Amino acid sequence: MQTPVIVREFRAGLAAGDLLVQSCHDCGKPNMWPRYACPHCQSENLGWLKSAGTGTLHSFCVLRQGAPEGYEEDLPYAIGVVKLDEGVQLAVRLEPQSDGDWSAYQCDDRVEFVAVDAAQIEKRPCATFRRAVG
Repeated sequence: MQTPVIVREFRAGLAAGDLLVQSCHDCGKPNMWPRYACPHCQSENLGWLKSAGTGTLHSFCVLRQGAPEGYEEDLPYAIGVVKLDEGVQLAVRLEPQSDGDWSAYQCDDRVEFVAVDAAQIEKRPCATFRRAVG
């Protein structure tokens, strides 16, 4: 399946180990998920900026059973909503702790982007985050 043009740069960034955020060249405001026009000023003059990759975990869920079709082999896994320091929110995968669980995660935790290998991005093209150290 061919990658849709609107997310091609985002996914390429993830595969290269970078978290990219779409940004308007006219009003300077970031937005996520990618759009064809800026939601703030309606400009189509959009590009990509590298995110600092830090933010706040707003919510999360650990799936241990009942995964959607095609995701059964991933169980268990955790998904969450992160508000990046740049001001936009995105859905992410959460990296488990060293014991393979997510029990230490809490809403409002500081989190950071984790680069994963390109093969994993090809399979599941989404950003991965973990609890921030320190």
